[in-house]
Amino acid sequence: MKTLTILLASTLLIGNASIKADTVAANKPFDIVVYRSPSCGCCGKWLAHLQDNNFNVQDILTPDVQTIKQKYGVSAKMASCHTALVGGYVVEGHVPATDIQKMLKIKPKIAGIAVPGMPNGTPGMEMGEGQDAYNVISFSKDNTYDIFNSYPAKP
Repeated sequence: MKTLTILLASTLLIGNASIKADTVAANKPFDIVVYRSPSCGCCGKWLAHLQDNNFNVQDILTPDVQTIKQKYGVSAKMASCHTALVGGYVVEGHVPATDIQKMLKIKPKIAGIAVPGMPNGTPGMEMGEGQDAYNVISFSKDNTYDIFNSYPAKP
């Protein structure tokens, strides 16, 4: 009986340690490097959105964001105003933090995700209550595209 009690206690301790480790890992901030133009105000709002959603942001101001886009394979079709790198992926434009977190969790075989252009109502592009319908697009190194997530218009 004493052996059974010790085994049960050990199992509970190990189980609790495992749960605690998972909780700590889940709360660990994501490190993200963002390249943006010094003259872009909406990018700063997107950075604040990331920081509010558990991202450690390294903000790199550059007058030549286009060179960064070319270096990391962001096509003109996917382009927006800033380019970020996180967990081996590229994030282009005003992508919601939840979509970035989802990508990092499921680890799809893609180069990255993008919100092309600058749709009204995306994180950092809020202007009043309205929101344009927009898609978060996944893209590969060979320029194939898929819809990663969709957001409906809001009046």
